[in-house]
Amino acid sequence: MDPQRPVRLGILGTGRINGQLLGGALVSEAVEPVAVGSRDADRGRAFAERYGLARVHPSYEALLADPDVDAVYIPLPNSLHHPWTMAALRAGKHVLSEKPYTANPAEVDEAFDLAERSGLVLAEAFMWRHGPGARLISELLPRVGDVATIRTSFSFVLDGGYDVRVDPSLGGGSLMDVGCYSVSGARLAAGEEPARVFGMATWGPTGVDVRFHGLLEFPSGAVAAIASGFQSDHRGVDVVGRDGSFSLLDPWRNETPVALVNGERLDYEPQNQYALELDDLAAAIRGERASLLGRADALGQARTIEALYRSARQGTPVTP
Repeated sequence: MDPQRPVRLGILGTGRINGQLLGGALVSEAVEPVAVGSRDADRGRAFAERYGLARVHPSYEALLADPDVDAVYIPLPNSLHHPWTMAALRAGKHVLSEKPYTANPAEVDEAFDLAERSGLVLAEAFMWRHGPGARLISELLPRVGDVATIRTSFSFVLDGGYDVRVDPSLGGGSLMDVGCYSVSGARLAAGEEPARVFGMATWGPTGVDVRFHGLLEFPSGAVAAIASGFQSDHRGVDVVGRDGSFSLLDPWRNETPVALVNGERLDYEPQNQYALELDDLAAAIRGERASLLGRADALGQARTIEALYRSARQGTPVTP
C-alpha cells in the first residue's frame, strides 16, 4: 500500500466498544476509518453518520469484500473473534481483533499461521499494552530488583439484565472480559510465562464466572495473584521485589494516572491508548516494525486463560 496515505479501516459491527477505538482514530493520523458492516441497515447508517464513515455494508461479508478496506477491526463478542478473523484474513485484510482473542491456543496458531502465509498483519487489541501504564511497569521493574509478588485486578459492577458478557455462548465471563487485563499485567511484570496456575471461580446463574481469582507461579519463583469480577469496582497493579515495590492505581485505562514507587507518589501523563494501538497497527502494515503484540503474546494469554479455567473446574493447580 501507499506509505503516504492512512490505512483504511473497516469495522465489523456497531457495538458500543467501537466508540473508544474510533475516538483514538480521530487522534491518529495513521488510520482512516472508512466503512462499517452491519446486519441492521438503520443501525449501520446511524453508526456511519455518527462517526463520519463513507460506506455502510449490509453484512460483515460485504465489508470484507470491499476493495477499499485495507484492515478490519473486530469488536464482536469473544466467541466470534476467531471465525471472523479467519474470514477477514482469507479476504486479504489485515486484522485488529478485540481482546481476548481466544482462550484456545490452537486458534491462535491457526490464525497467525494464516496471517503469515498471506503476508498480513494480525494483532490482538490490548490497548493498555501500548499506553503509559504498561511502559511505566517495564521502566520501574529494575528499581525493585527480583520480583517476588505481583497483584493485579480489574473488576466493575455489571448491572442486571441480559449482557453479552454473561452469555456463555458468546464467550462471556469476568476472566475473559476484564480478567484478561490482570493476566496480561501479571505476565508483563513477571517477564515470562507461568509454569503453574490455580484458578478459583464464582459461577453466576448463566454459567459464566462473575468473579475469578487466580494464582500464577512463574519459573523465576515470582507468584502473581490475579482478580476480576462483575460485582465490585477495583483495578490496579502491585509489584513487590527484593529491593522495593511499586503500585499503579489504574494501568488499564489510566483514568487515575498515578503510581506509588517505594511509597512516593509519581504522576504520569495519560495518552490515548487506542490511538497508539492504531499507530502500531499501521506501522506493522507498512512494514516499518513488527506489531507490539504478536503470536507469542497472544499464545501466552490464551494458554494462561485456558489453564485458569481448567484449574477452576478441576479444583487443582494445572500446567498451562
